[in-house]
Amino acid sequence: MTDDRSTVDGTREGLAAAHRAEAPVLALVVAWSRQESHRIGEIAILDGEQILGRGGARPEDAIARIHLQRQRPGGTTMMGPIDSLRISRAQLRLRPRGGVLEVESVGRCPLLINGVPTARGEAGPGDTFQLENELVFLVTRRLARLRELRSYPKDRDFPFGAADPFGFVGESLAAWELRDALAFAARADGHVLVRGQSGTGKELAAGAIHALSARGSRPMIARNAATFPPGLVDAELYGNVRNYPNPGTAEREGIIGEADGTSLFLDEIGELPVALQAHLLRVLDRGGEYQRLGEARMRRADLRVIAATNRAVEELKHDFAARFTLRLEVPALAARREDIPLLMRHLLRRAAAGNEDVRRSFFDAPGGVPDAAEARVAADLVDRLVRHPFPGNTRELEQLLWQALAESRGKSVELTEGVKRRLVTDEPSGATPAEIGKEQIEAALTRMAGNVTGAARELGLKNRFVLYRLMKKLGVDGSAVEGEGDEPG
Repeated sequence: MTDDRSTVDGTREGLAAAHRAEAPVLALVVAWSRQESHRIGEIAILDGEQILGRGGARPEDAIARIHLQRQRPGGTTMMGPIDSLRISRAQLRLRPRGGVLEVESVGRCPLLINGVPTARGEAGPGDTFQLENELVFLVTRRLARLRELRSYPKDRDFPFGAADPFGFVGESLAAWELRDALAFAARADGHVLVRGQSGTGKELAAGAIHALSARGSRPMIARNAATFPPGLVDAELYGNVRNYPNPGTAEREGIIGEADGTSLFLDEIGELPVALQAHLLRVLDRGGEYQRLGEARMRRADLRVIAATNRAVEELKHDFAARFTLRLEVPALAARREDIPLLMRHLLRRAAAGNEDVRRSFFDAPGGVPDAAEARVAADLVDRLVRHPFPGNTRELEQLLWQALAESRGKSVELTEGVKRRLVTDEPSGATPAEIGKEQIEAALTRMAGNVTGAARELGLKNRFVLYRLMKKLGVDGSAVEGEGDEPG
């Protein structure tokens, strides 16, 4: 007789393991390292009490040690142990408890949590802790294993932490889900509406969709729809025959004819007045029918329109929006906070590539900056930037870095006073929990893209843990915000 209990128990254990693999767990992301800058973007999955320190495991270890890894869809690469001599072999004791991480310093390198020196404390998703001037970690939530991608082509591989072939930088779940969504849209060949906040990279998204599509062998035609003159929109779009509307007028192809056989990217489509959106309806239908000004016959253009806007879909003309069968969202920077250190490195290298002063002042290769060169960046600058909510997204990050470059007077890119004034303050405004209601909390969480730390600051609370207690008391659903905006979509 077969013992079914062992089979049932095994099935339960397998289901539990599968659930754990699919559920986000607390994790650490290396945001900065003084001695091992190549580690930026590496992660450690937190599973029970663990020790963070220098060197690898030994048989006599009583507590498991943190192992850093490079995580990508479908697999991970385990990396070597931390190798900084200023860090003790047992430096930090880490204990995940109820969605937050208890951090205790047991070694010689001083500990800072969110920039504040301490011997022990708590850190949740969106918080940082620093081993003074040696390592900066961001606490986040990650899947123990990223799912295989459905559409992104495997032959478009690129080095860990670097920009992908289309210009996107990021190793977060949000970044990889975006790449997969872009590849899926590219293959579908319908008109695409790309939404996202200003500064998130909607033009990069459009370029990726085009490059990955069957039309990618020809250049994409791009125009800003907000610049179309209201009285000349038909001429801009469809062109005109010679001598129309006035004698001597040159023949004009128009951007629709120019885009025949390729993709037409219309940026800021939401700024095109509703009355002018109607001018595009017919050409967006299957067959791409249009007519040049002054010409009797109908023409056809085999084109794909990729439009971008930071406005809500509901603000577009209904039948115009309906022509875009494919829609995708480019996530805000707050929704992929763990990518900020990688973006900083990318943007600083780009700044150095075109500026001799930057190369000479902040890079170790004054005669030229190869792709692998690293800027000297102060730990406290990284520490503060990864906790900033970035309403202006990547564009704001680039502005802040240029300000830091202009104002820094040492050998490193510093957290200057000018940059500090532009960052969200760590000081509470004095509001008391009794003054804050459920709707205020939900609105603040929405504005902060789910980041509890940012929402707590906006509400004027002492820290994020006060907000967690308020959320529990008022019945605010915390399941959508536990990831601190690091795992969106």
